Amino acid sequence: MISQVAGHDWGFRSSVGVPVSVEGRLWGVMIVAFADEELPPSDIETRLAGFTELVATAIANAEARAEAIASRARIVAAADQARRRIERDLHDGAQQRLVTLALQLRGARAAVPPELAELAELGVQLDRAVAGVAGALDELREIARGIHPAILADGGLRPALRTLARRSPIPVRVDVRLEGRLPEQVEVSAYYVVAEALTNAARHARASAASVEAGVAGDVLRIAIHDDGTGGASFTGGTGLAGLKDRVEALGGRIFLDSPAGAGTSLRVELALTSASIGVTSR
Repeated sequence: MISQVAGHDWGFRSSVGVPVSVEGRLWGVMIVAFADEELPPSDIETRLAGFTELVATAIANAEARAEAIASRARIVAAADQARRRIERDLHDGAQQRLVTLALQLRGARAAVPPELAELAELGVQLDRAVAGVAGALDELREIARGIHPAILADGGLRPALRTLARRSPIPVRVDVRLEGRLPEQVEVSAYYVVAEALTNAARHARASAASVEAGVAGDVLRIAIHDDGTGGASFTGGTGLAGLKDRVEALGGRIFLDSPAGAGTSLRVELALTSASIGVTSR
């Protein structure tokens, strides 16, 4: 606010101020000062009042957007925590029980004397039971890995991305330049971005090869995934990209999609390692 003394020293002859009110609270004051001819007070007050309403609306919209982004980030964090808890419960509960059951069945199978013909059928049934338990255990591990990969929690993003590449049905070139651990939400989001992109490349784009690059520049994690598939992907195509966009946006990141028909798909993501919000863009 311009005081009367300062205004006089600066050569202002008069000034008028209008409060800026945002959702019922005083946010600030807008002041206009005049050094030359004084305008009619009613005219300038009306103009200034109208302008401060626009300013107040812009401030309210910015605050609402910031609150929405923070709320979405909390929702993503809560969902990740729930997935991690489910994965831990599966690992410590159902998986361990299946492992114990498989060991018990193998022990029972080993105790069947091979020379007793009348027990041969029992041995066959035990073999089938062991195979069934082993299959159920593998399926449960795959489910747990999809919910929240243990390798990501244990080793971080670098080994997790390399594991994704090894499991991909198509060859994947990996260039991951990361040192140490990143913020948990960033690691989880980056993992799901790469997992979804590689799944789309093999399943939907019918690609023959793909590449994954990841590295930190300043305080931003940059990830680039490219495939030589059919292209034509979009955030509204039902391939999971819309969910990735929402996740990236919730963390204040940016996502770029370039997927011309017949020319492959390139997906680039930038995730801030700090709380700074950097928006979402697609093309």
